[in-house]
Amino acid sequence: MAERRGWLTANVVAQLAFGLLSMTICFPSMQDWPAQFGASQAAVQLTFSGFAVTYGGMQLLYGPLSDRIGRKPVLVFGLLLGLVGVAIAAFAQNLPMLIAGRLVQGAGCGASMVMGRALVHDFFEGRERTRVMALVGMTMGFVPPTATLLGGQLHVRVGWQAVFVVLALIGVLLLAAAWRLPPRVHEAPHAGRLRDYAAGYAALAREPSFIWYAMLLAGTTGTFYAFLGGAPLVLRGYGVTPDRLGWYIMGPPIAYIVGNIVTTRLIRTHSEYWIMLAGQLITMAGLVIVLALGVLVPDSALAFSLPFIILGIGHGLLVPPTLSGTVGLVPAVAGSAAAMAGVLQQLGGAVGGYTVGLIPGPGQVDLGLVLFAWSVPGLVALLLMRAAARQGDSRKRA
Repeated sequence: MAERRGWLTANVVAQLAFGLLSMTICFPSMQDWPAQFGASQAAVQLTFSGFAVTYGGMQLLYGPLSDRIGRKPVLVFGLLLGLVGVAIAAFAQNLPMLIAGRLVQGAGCGASMVMGRALVHDFFEGRERTRVMALVGMTMGFVPPTATLLGGQLHVRVGWQAVFVVLALIGVLLLAAAWRLPPRVHEAPHAGRLRDYAAGYAALAREPSFIWYAMLLAGTTGTFYAFLGGAPLVLRGYGVTPDRLGWYIMGPPIAYIVGNIVTTRLIRTHSEYWIMLAGQLITMAGLVIVLALGVLVPDSALAFSLPFIILGIGHGLLVPPTLSGTVGLVPAVAGSAAAMAGVLQQLGGAVGGYTVGLIPGPGQVDLGLVLFAWSVPGLVALLLMRAAARQGDSRKRA
């Protein structure tokens, strides 16, 4: 029994990680794609931001659909669709075909994220569910640098097409694992009433506090995705080759895990707002250091990379309570809130990842300014959140 639960845990965690792996494994190759395809860096960034858009957008569909027809069919469909996208990308002869492949791939991978979360809810309870989610969090922290290291080695030693061959092999393994998932009948009393989801989304759009949370979440994700998309370009200017890229971006994701751990301790004695504000200020302080070192030590890859560890810690404090607040703000539509939060995360990230491609030959200061600009809406959202809370308290006293 324990062995079966262990296999189920590994299966679910792997399904959840596949989307992030697929998104980030191409970063080293993106350094060389402009020259390979004779395209601008902004156009190449669409292979990343386009993936993020379809990856996030399809989550709005997969959640309600799985309530109607079950988790396994949706997961299997998503994996098959992702494999189609991988095939298109692997055989791409030009950049538009590669972008099309990444769009299809992102649409398929969105099912892995949504169904992975749903399967955790379906198959695990209580402390076991908490343990699995903690494992998911740690895995998500390690995936980006590991994927970048793997992608860099494949790119240099075999060629960028090998990245998609490996993704295809992993996708086939996950498809077989998804097929072996045990059947599970989950209660969905409103399954089939898709208009309920639309009503839930409309209710959230009318809730000012949800708008501030969403603004904070989108800004935070946009900042991080702009880092993921821009760091390889800056490091290329410092002479960092694709096979070494992963070592230089490993710090922030690991620091994010540390921030998550600190958050679990702080939440016992501090409010969620205090933790979010601390995370936001730490993030912005880290970006100020990035800018300062970009001026004082302009030719050092380490001086560029190390300050982003501070950003990782700040995001580790900021994201968990933001997600919790987004989903828990209106309990009656928590499912819709979770889906919309996922979409807004990816849309913010997609725009963030694309904006760095608009800067010709970005340097450390250029990227630092873009990231700082992306972090400002988060601070504004927190201040508006506080003002709304004080206004509500004043009305209660009156």
